[in-house]
Formats: sequence, structure tokens, C-alpha cells
Amino acid sequence: MLKYSLVGYDGSPSSKQAFRFALEWARACGGRVRVVSVVQVTEGSADTCALMITDSGTKRCTALLDELREMAPGAEALIDAEVVRGSPGDALLDQVRRHGIDHIVIGHTARGALARWLLGSVSGDMLERAHVPVTVVR
Repeated sequence: MLKYSLVGYDGSPSSKQAFRFALEWARACGGRVRVVSVVQVTEGSADTCALMITDSGTKRCTALLDELREMAPGAEALIDAEVVRGSPGDALLDQVRRHGIDHIVIGHTARGALARWLLGSVSGDMLERAHVPVTVVR
């Protein structure tokens, strides 16, 4: 039975739906949900990026936990949350390895072919590279 689900969360409607799905799964199976928001830094010097991430990381994690509590009152005991930096696909797969995740739940955002080619697709990346079951929520 799948007991520890990972949700990639960016605050979009599809990630909120993925979180709700994973939480219901956890409740039904006696499991837990790890919610991870990935900060992708693409510009600036290494020192600037490090300062920005350090300064905003705690605030972002607090804001993430507040948002999750509002969506799922009383479910705090089932939820772990973290804000990490990096590319979304790599960061989520790193979470799978480091935390013994056995199930990934990811939202699907409808994009055209050009947007997928330019920006990539986290759900497609997870389906291709993950070594644990992946549920894509639409």
C-alpha cells in the first residue's frame, strides 16, 4: 500500500487539486503527504541568489503551511511541507530518494506543444523519470 505521497505544489489550481487528492489518499490508507514547493532561480549572481533564497525560504515555508492548513483544517498531523530550490523535476525526484516517498501526485496544467517544449512539463518529467507510481490529477 502506498503510504507516503509527494505533491509538487506551486499554488496553481491543479496543484491544489493534487494536494486534496493526496490528502484523501493518505486518510484512506493511513499515510502521510509531503508537499514540496520548488523555487527555481534563473538570474543573478550566486551570492544574490543565496541571499534571496535564505531570506525568503522561511517566509515561503510558513506561507505554504498556512495555505495548506486553510485548505485542510485539522490535517496538520498528516502533512510535511518544505520549500526547496532547483529545477522542479530534479528537486522532486531528490525528495523521493531522501524521504522514502512511494507515490508522487502531481497536477496537470494544460499547455500547448510550444509551451511544453520551451518550459517543459513537470508531470511528463515525473512520468518519464520516477521509479515510484505517479498519479497525474487533472
